[in-house]
Amino acid sequence: MIFDRPYLLFDGAMGSYYASLTNTDIPFCEVANAENPALIEHIHREYIEAGAQAIKTNTFSCNTVSLNRSFDEVEPLIRAGWMIAQRAVWGTRVHVFADIGPVSHDDELSITEQYRKIIDVFLDCGAKHFLFETFSGYKHLVQALDYLKKNCPDAFVITSFAVAPDGFTRKGVSGHKILQRLGKNPNIDALGFNCISGPNHLLQYIQKLDWGDRPFSVMPNAGYPIVTNERTVFNNNPSYFAMKMLEIQKQGVFFLGGCCGTTPEHIRQTARLLREESTGQAVSGQPVIYVDHQPESENALLRKLKAGVKPVAVELDPPADTDISFILRASRELKEQGADVITVADCPIARARVDSSVLAIKIAREIGIDTLPHMACRDRNTNATKALLLGLSVEKISNVLIVTGDPISQADRGEVKGVFNMNSSVLASFITDLNRTIFSHNPFFLIGALNVNAANFEAELKRAKLKEERGVQAFFTQPAFTDRAFENLRMAKECLNAYLFGGIMPIVSYKSACFIANEIAGMELTEEIIALYEDKTREECAEIAVSLSLSNAKRMKDMVDGYYCITPFKRSDIMGEIVRALKAREYQE
Repeated sequence: MIFDRPYLLFDGAMGSYYASLTNTDIPFCEVANAENPALIEHIHREYIEAGAQAIKTNTFSCNTVSLNRSFDEVEPLIRAGWMIAQRAVWGTRVHVFADIGPVSHDDELSITEQYRKIIDVFLDCGAKHFLFETFSGYKHLVQALDYLKKNCPDAFVITSFAVAPDGFTRKGVSGHKILQRLGKNPNIDALGFNCISGPNHLLQYIQKLDWGDRPFSVMPNAGYPIVTNERTVFNNNPSYFAMKMLEIQKQGVFFLGGCCGTTPEHIRQTARLLREESTGQAVSGQPVIYVDHQPESENALLRKLKAGVKPVAVELDPPADTDISFILRASRELKEQGADVITVADCPIARARVDSSVLAIKIAREIGIDTLPHMACRDRNTNATKALLLGLSVEKISNVLIVTGDPISQADRGEVKGVFNMNSSVLASFITDLNRTIFSHNPFFLIGALNVNAANFEAELKRAKLKEERGVQAFFTQPAFTDRAFENLRMAKECLNAYLFGGIMPIVSYKSACFIANEIAGMELTEEIIALYEDKTREECAEIAVSLSLSNAKRMKDMVDGYYCITPFKRSDIMGEIVRALKAREYQE
């Protein structure tokens, strides 16, 4: 390695320290590269005098998305940040690292182009040392590093990910997976973690990991923030921070430093302890044991699938109020007719209803039937998702259908904002990681959604294969009514390894047929089917609904491993007849 010393101590936070000195809560201190360069240089010098052996340029958020400026306006801030840091280290042996943070944008091409432009500016300035910090995922990062190394093969690159105390980033990627996926990447010279967690939690976490012989980096927050007088501040604990950093260094960590809330005093006390303590007896952390292959599960639904039984899953919508009498009664009746599992939708069409997981627990307890809550990514971050999964596991609920979730309707967007921190594919990866660690004794059986009515079914299959790679073991399909849908279902059976549950939804009236055909996304009906219901009585429509559903079930029998039945308009009476028939031999063998 190019750094001939037992460790390299970086500086601490720029943003939070700048805010404390100016007594302001500015969102982006990078603008000060142009507006207050003397203070930025002063802060760099404070860290150097405190004992920092490397400093980061004040450019973490220098991108068009964070600063809401054109790149023509961002580029001068990058160049100024580099020059200020160079002036600060003049006459010293302190290294300067070009600091690059994550770029968040809906357009993937824009993200890739943004990193290239930022890298080009730094390379033009003469940068050779780079720190990519506080990342939550690695897709675009890998592309950026490939570009950097092609243009500057001798660049030294540290990549650092922001992990919570449980070892997961906000995108649900585990530190274990990061080390697994990037540990041998030739474009990365050092890996590590920073931000979100305080020093003690990162110390505890890295003790469970084996990062091999690649240099490792740990730059935690000072601790956890509190709000005082409407300002976010960190408790002043430099001596505690320094003590923990010494313990971190003893684990064999080479790159050390501070993130949010750390000050020159944190670095000063850390530098003093590191100098006083012999660092020749580094202790390797004991790696945590991860389960590469999930153990045989006692999951009843999975057991039936492996035995060749075609389970029948019935979906019931939760109520929009507190009256759950219908869903409990319907669950009991459907169990009596032979249903294997009750699935509970998660706030369909993005309207608030009784929580699917809470209701699934209650049904399982009171009715004594397996349940399968739907889990939408909408309005739920990784923290809330993990907490919910822990609760489900405690209650022995081990099936979950993961979906991205319906967007908030246009009419509601003035009052309600939908939040999406993940999509279903990312959520699958997150839960799979948890299955290997926390839930290894009782892993979740992951089910995804597959739209056999998709206009571009090849793209739909591609997404399904990605979900399979990330741990999805089965798919519930949209109801199939057309020749194209059945052909797509056959194609899915040939291409996918996961279990398939064929979608069945009885159409209960002419009005509902017209509504489904014209207003429900992902559904497709023929004119002939719609015509069957025209001018028919309620009783006649019910007979047609059962007959058509069973005809579709018979047509898909050889293509599916189970049936996914969607109950419309609380018509559990019709669904009961369908379920009873589906348990008969002619639909099972």
